[in-house]
Amino acid sequence: MSQKMPTMYQLIEAKKNGHILEANHIKWIIEEYTKKNIPDYQMSALLMAISLKGMTTAETAALTDAMLYSGRVLKFNDKTVVDKHSTGGIGDKASFVLAPIAACLGVKVPMIAGRGLGHTGGTVDKIEVLKGFKTNLSLDEFSQQLTDKGIVLIGQTPEIAPADRLIYALRDVTATIDCIPLITASIMSKKLAEGAEGIAFDIKYGTGAFMRDRKNAKLLATSLLQTAKRFKRKAVALVTDMNQPLGLKVGHSLELIESVDTLKGAGPKDLTDLSIELAAHMAVMAGKFKTLELARKKARSTIEDGSALNKLADLIEWQGGKREDILNTAHLPVAPEVTIVKAPKTAFIKNFQNDQVGHQLIELGGGRKTKEDQLDLTVGFTFVAKIGDQVKKDEPILAIHHHAHQRAIAQKMAQTFITEIITFSKAKVKAPKLITDVMSL
Repeated sequence: MSQKMPTMYQLIEAKKNGHILEANHIKWIIEEYTKKNIPDYQMSALLMAISLKGMTTAETAALTDAMLYSGRVLKFNDKTVVDKHSTGGIGDKASFVLAPIAACLGVKVPMIAGRGLGHTGGTVDKIEVLKGFKTNLSLDEFSQQLTDKGIVLIGQTPEIAPADRLIYALRDVTATIDCIPLITASIMSKKLAEGAEGIAFDIKYGTGAFMRDRKNAKLLATSLLQTAKRFKRKAVALVTDMNQPLGLKVGHSLELIESVDTLKGAGPKDLTDLSIELAAHMAVMAGKFKTLELARKKARSTIEDGSALNKLADLIEWQGGKREDILNTAHLPVAPEVTIVKAPKTAFIKNFQNDQVGHQLIELGGGRKTKEDQLDLTVGFTFVAKIGDQVKKDEPILAIHHHAHQRAIAQKMAQTFITEIITFSKAKVKAPKLITDVMSL
């Protein structure tokens, strides 16, 4: 390209044809889009071109830098400030479990969380089940609470990586989510801007994740780890299976209830184990424990003695919610009607078309079809059986939580679950391994 700054049209065309964009051109795009000088339709076209043609490591680095420095960058100079990031999946509510555990282990946990993306739920959407809870703290309030209390949870602010905030909303509705360079720049611009000195990544793959296979999940993990290394941050990536829901509940209020159950020691094994493992890695990166074994043991004790649950209740109270809503989840709203889905035959559950679980939640109103959609936080699913479990004919395998006006939808959905989403096998099926890889550089 010439020395003269190309037009946005020319840059879209260049990427469409597989050319490499120069760092100063990428910086210009991000600056101008953040200023609203580039319309959404042109940015959408560029995002699609990037999704189809990819980006080099240098382009990804330039995009990450441009998005990071599009807003304010916090610096705590505190090695105990360590965060976790999940690439998202069906029923992924682990943040609500692992963050209070990690905080009890002496980690300062700075959560700047997102909303739902595609067929996956968002942490900010889920926490808004709690009346009064403020996710819109200022960055100064965020910093003060992290320093004083050791744990904080807010939504993405206009000050932190504002370019990502705008692009994130576009990717959600333009089928440009599952692109490694875009994911890397989105995640790292936020995590670096919030001042984290260490990051534990939960990179999910499978039918319920944006990375459909383990190979691509490991490629994304490598991209994230390389970016962390470039900024001299500690990082570890756990590659985890998302071919079925995490835990047993899917839906905003239901998932918050299950998170509390887990902190009470009565949660599902997969959610409990993953949360403890991530919290343990965070505690080791923060320098609080010399070994993962010691950190895991202490993490489990925070569930057993109730301190992690109290820490979550504290967080809720500190940010305007009611701690009673956590200590007694009967206060939380759940859709009043239940439709039971029964096993069509005696068999083992072989697999889930897990993204379709997310799409069914969207059909109930629990997910967005457009970025303006308002969510119904009370609907969702409770699963009784998962991969490897044997079910007997006419036994319940899941419950659909819905409203009275959705009865016909729920009946149709029940049929969809047993004919299109859940696959059955006569032969015994082995339950999948949850954590398949632990990666670091």
